[in-house]
Amino acid sequence: MKSNSTVLALKYRPQIFKDLIGQEVISETIYNSIKFNKSANAYLFTGIRGVGKTTFARIVAKSLNCENGIDNLCKENFCQHCESIINSNHIDVMEIDAASNTGVDNVRELIEFSRYGPTSSKYKVFIIDEVHMLSKQAFNALLKTLEEPPTYLKFIFATTEIKKIPVTVISRCQRFDLSRIKSDELFKFIKKIAKEENGNASDEALRLIVKLSEGSVRDALSLLDRGLLSNSQGEELDLTKAQKIYGYFDKSSLIQLFKNLFEGNEDEVIKIYKKVYDSGVEPKIFLNDFLEILYFIKNISFIKLDGNNFSLNDEEFKEIDKIAKIIDPKDIMLFWQFTIETIDELDIVSNPNLCVEMFLVRLMYLKDFDKKNFQDTKNTKDESDSINIKEEKISVNKAVDQIRNITQQDEIKPKIKSHETNSKLLINSFEELINLCIEKKEIKLKYELETNVNLVTFVHGRIEIAFNENLDKEFIKELSNKLYEWTNIRWIISLSKKKGLISKKQEEKASKEKIFENAKKSKFYSKILEILPDAELIELKIREKEDD
Repeated sequence: MKSNSTVLALKYRPQIFKDLIGQEVISETIYNSIKFNKSANAYLFTGIRGVGKTTFARIVAKSLNCENGIDNLCKENFCQHCESIINSNHIDVMEIDAASNTGVDNVRELIEFSRYGPTSSKYKVFIIDEVHMLSKQAFNALLKTLEEPPTYLKFIFATTEIKKIPVTVISRCQRFDLSRIKSDELFKFIKKIAKEENGNASDEALRLIVKLSEGSVRDALSLLDRGLLSNSQGEELDLTKAQKIYGYFDKSSLIQLFKNLFEGNEDEVIKIYKKVYDSGVEPKIFLNDFLEILYFIKNISFIKLDGNNFSLNDEEFKEIDKIAKIIDPKDIMLFWQFTIETIDELDIVSNPNLCVEMFLVRLMYLKDFDKKNFQDTKNTKDESDSINIKEEKISVNKAVDQIRNITQQDEIKPKIKSHETNSKLLINSFEELINLCIEKKEIKLKYELETNVNLVTFVHGRIEIAFNENLDKEFIKELSNKLYEWTNIRWIISLSKKKGLISKKQEEKASKEKIFENAKKSKFYSKILEILPDAELIELKIREKEDD
């Protein structure tokens, strides 16, 4: 199993089927097919990076050609065939990178070469890695040979993107889907490797490596290699050190941020985020971990702490469980949507860090946080970590390609007449909003709405408009304040890259032009031109129909 390489991922590369972890059923199937002389014409291995696709291919090639037979497959003292296959210089076993040999001419050379029998071994084997990179013509050239190859020829394909391979090729292969390695199995494996390498690493650090590797053995060994190399003589790779090396931050910090977020403690939220950012965590990684916590809060009742899940420790699990019992699932889904949209925004803004800070502040303004009630519940023994949120229904549709969301300022004290204080005004259409501006004598807002607003969507509580550089800079802020004053709810006003409807002024202008053109085409106007050829239609007045 060991090689002379100093890189752990190569040093501990499996050499026989029994060394492969997490793929026992596939190993047994292929082992039996070769043992009973029923091996397939072509094998197709697919799965994520680092789960053993190329390793499987080499072991199959060795099993077909080993001098000692499959039952005594070389593991340490290699025969000449196994040694050559491992070093990728066997004359009858060709390992090809499809990314560098994509064309039909490369495949034709391969097929031409396949017409000659093996030189020194029992089988001639073609291993094509990342086979999905072959062109359509190259795949077509392979079809006939794949279906009816010579008895001495075997094809072994490996790919991470099975969907890019034509169905006609897949149907001619024995397909094996390699799954991610389970967390507990991978943990035991890298712990064993660390011990063999005389490396000192805590179980918590190894669990973090397992989590970051996402079921990939190669990734786990590479991370372990980096972690052990950072140790000085006699030093241990503990969780804190591992988090710094791998650019990972503790979930407890994020959970603490969530608690302050729901309390409405803006200063504390920004302080925690800046601490996380200063530790080296990229904004996009932070937002993805933010989504993960939202997922845990929503589905904590279905999550179990067992050997297959290293995402949460016991303390984090308890904290999230407390939050989940108080927070409305609707609020979580709203937060989820805005987080996804902010991830898209990171590619637009020049400073992603500032974008995330504004995102956190914006979340707090989506709802009214009742701090007083939250503080009251903190004083009770059984509900010390409770979070109280003042419910407010906001109808939000998914906004695609959103540039930014503008929400209202805190502590707005609208001037509302006494008879309107206890009633909520409903605005169900854009036209109703314009009429309300006329009624309230908000001439400036009316002008902007009619002239520079290109509407994308309008629902009660939310307006999405196309970006227009002619729009007044203070328009969104002023409209937000007025809508809050009139309706007693906070409206979400979004600027979108979508092309909205034409403005009301443009619509009126287009309507008048159409009426004007129709009038010029009328028989009455034609008769006037017959009498007065130099006449020109300058103005048109539409007379209302008089009652009889």
